[in-house]
Amino acid sequence: MWGLFFGPSAASRKDIPKKAILDVRQQLDMLQKKEKHLEAQIEEQDAIARKNVQSNKTAAMSAIKRKKMHTNHLSSTQSQIATLEQQMHAVETANLNVETLKVMKSASNAMKAIHGGMNVDKVDETMEEIREQQQIAEEIGNAIINIGDPADDEELRNELAAMEQEALDNKMLTAPSAPIAATPHVSAVKGKVTAEEEDDEEELRQLQAAMAY
Repeated sequence: MWGLFFGPSAASRKDIPKKAILDVRQQLDMLQKKEKHLEAQIEEQDAIARKNVQSNKTAAMSAIKRKKMHTNHLSSTQSQIATLEQQMHAVETANLNVETLKVMKSASNAMKAIHGGMNVDKVDETMEEIREQQQIAEEIGNAIINIGDPADDEELRNELAAMEQEALDNKMLTAPSAPIAATPHVSAVKGKVTAEEEDDEEELRQLQAAMAY
């Protein structure tokens, strides 16, 4: 009743193509059966006419008339079959097109839902934010690695200089002494040794002062 005022519902509209295809197939089945029956009738009347063509022309003529009638009915039936086959093909194609369009529309809506309000500018903005966060994470990681190591470059250089000075001092202390010539007068030898020692000490002090810088 409501369909008379507001038209068929969405559910009934969906069933219309299916019902139409079912009705067409049922009608085709009936017409094809009729086609076979008429073909059999035509063959039967043709056989009767051939049998009586010489012995009973009246019977032969009647058989030919019935054959002609069945032939006309067969032609009409075959025309109806061809028309219904075309209609069924058209309905099936139209229904397939509609279903395909629905699937495409659903896929389009799904893509819209996935992308949301995303566009190329927002993608670029997001990628830039990702790069910034990666840089921050790298800096934080480096800070964590270096935590607990208060030594700076200046302290390292001072420690290295102290090690170099210590190595130099050890080398000089372990160096062999120069051989002593024939012993001169005690006072002269004593004076000469004292002067050489002073020269060596002075040279050592100069070298240490130079290394300190």
